[in-house]
Amino acid sequence: MTRWPARAALLAAALAAPVHGQTSIPNDPYADDPTGITDTPCRAHPKPGDAAGGAMWNLHMIARDFGQLCRYAEANRALRATGERPRVVFMGDSITDNWINLDPGFWSEGRVDRGVSGQTTAQMLVRFRQDVIDLKPRAVHIMAGTNDIAGNTGAATLETVEERIETMAELARLHGITVILASVPPAAAFPWSPDKQPVPEILALNRWLRGYAKANRFTYVDYYAALATADGAMRPGLASDGVHPTAAGYAVMAPLARAAIARALGR
Repeated sequence: MTRWPARAALLAAALAAPVHGQTSIPNDPYADDPTGITDTPCRAHPKPGDAAGGAMWNLHMIARDFGQLCRYAEANRALRATGERPRVVFMGDSITDNWINLDPGFWSEGRVDRGVSGQTTAQMLVRFRQDVIDLKPRAVHIMAGTNDIAGNTGAATLETVEERIETMAELARLHGITVILASVPPAAAFPWSPDKQPVPEILALNRWLRGYAKANRFTYVDYYAALATADGAMRPGLASDGVHPTAAGYAVMAPLARAAIARALGR
């Protein structure tokens, strides 16, 4: 017990100390705000193709907007202004983010895409209130875990990932939002993280998702079974890189999503 005050003191000292070797961000729109607190959190960032380049864009996003709250801030304001309640908000990573581009016809009947490429469950949890709860949808479709397994925001245990998904689901239920939990789609390898062997982790997380959904009477939608080969890879022709679905991949997923929504909302 006596170790906690010492640890707290060490943590306070570490937070107060300057970060050695930290480099400045060129053209940083937040440079005049050293505290990181501002009343205009979504100032214009350099975008890929600008002088700062794509790599600088990513640095801004991670360093200044970890959850990428700015991504959908304006779209959320516009949606709330209509007074309409979305039927389903899809919370996810690039697999959700790309869906609206490759299968735009799916995004009707009150379905709203709130995917952000590259995100882990830690980042989704940061923006869950803004991008889901505040929109007051009837249901939320949560598909997450690929980037956690890839280590996009650092190492994480499956237990930690599961806890974050639990938190999102519990928050949704607390706010009267019906929960749909999606399996992690199959992948035999990650092109951006080639040292990972994702198949066992994906299988383990999907087993947990199915069991957690059943125990809590949430709807579970199994994209994995429809997309996977026997060895846990994405079926040929259904993904552009073994991870991200093609239009053909989304054509397999869409009817499963519609059926899950119908079950969840009693139609």
